[in-house]
Amino acid sequence: MIEQTSEMPMASKKLPPSSELGFGRIFTNHWFSSHYSAGKGWYKSAVEPYGNISMNPAASVLHYGQALFEGMKAFRQTDDSIVLFRPEFNYNRMVNGAERLCLEAPPKALFMQGLKDLLTLEADWVPKDPSASLYIRPTLIGTEPFLGVRPSREILFYIILSPVGSYYQNTSGTVRIWVEDQAVRAIPGGLGAVKAGANYAASLQAALLTKSKGYDQVMWLNADHDEIEEVGTMNVFFVFKDEIVTPALNGAVLPGCVRDSVLQLLRHQGKKVVERSINMTELIERHTRGDLLEAFGTGTAAVISPIGDLNFKGKPYILNDGKVGPVAEKIFKIISGIQRGLIPDPFGWITRLENL
Repeated sequence: MIEQTSEMPMASKKLPPSSELGFGRIFTNHWFSSHYSAGKGWYKSAVEPYGNISMNPAASVLHYGQALFEGMKAFRQTDDSIVLFRPEFNYNRMVNGAERLCLEAPPKALFMQGLKDLLTLEADWVPKDPSASLYIRPTLIGTEPFLGVRPSREILFYIILSPVGSYYQNTSGTVRIWVEDQAVRAIPGGLGAVKAGANYAASLQAALLTKSKGYDQVMWLNADHDEIEEVGTMNVFFVFKDEIVTPALNGAVLPGCVRDSVLQLLRHQGKKVVERSINMTELIERHTRGDLLEAFGTGTAAVISPIGDLNFKGKPYILNDGKVGPVAEKIFKIISGIQRGLIPDPFGWITRLENL
């Protein structure tokens, strides 16, 4: 049973104007948490005032990185109702990630009820501005204080909320990508296919260097620095004259919710879309002969991020004259239109808050 603590105060903060939101800097007044202990199961599930976590310095997450999270969003539709975009996808991915990290995943009913209760309480934080939304971060960490190397027998599952605007601050409509040919984000058999915190720690140095060069994101290659895997925090698609290609899920590529949605949408439109390996040699050759029409990243934060410039080994390759391509533009309008209730949802992607 999920509780609301008796000392819960009146809301102390209100939703700022959309122009002040940015991404992931502002948090709502409350959060949801639930605890797990081996032999006891899940207990102490509650919506509480937002605050700090008290944790033993020997907790597993602080030493052995037992941490994973999900990223999802709530939207306000044109009829003022609140909806979520494919919450079951996020739950199932958390379950898969928890198995890989030897964490106990929360039961589906607990996950959904926690979302529902927290979002219902914080409904005023779901922006009405169509350029903004409420980002949701379900998180799972090991909390047992024990320095032996084994899975934690104590788990904390929690959900925090953050109203967000645009993920990128540039105004060109496209992102500039630096192809990383030194560092490696993940390898097949590692953690690349789950949303583990360790994946993001491994990406920070290259991302920092990329931004110092004036680029927005890193394109990650495999361990041989040839095959393309992901773009920063996104999956990636390449639009050629005869096909649309996205890297296959090879154990190092995260199975993204928006990636899956784009695949469904393109196939629904009758497009030839292929999930396969693609390397830089092929990409450059097809770009040189004019076969590469456009490229874009897909992810929860920005939905669709058209790529205007790919820099590989110091040489820039401009895509579609640095402008937003027609495929990316159309896909963005359809997915965002479904999320906002502007167009019908033929895929069953939308779940109303009251139906969680």
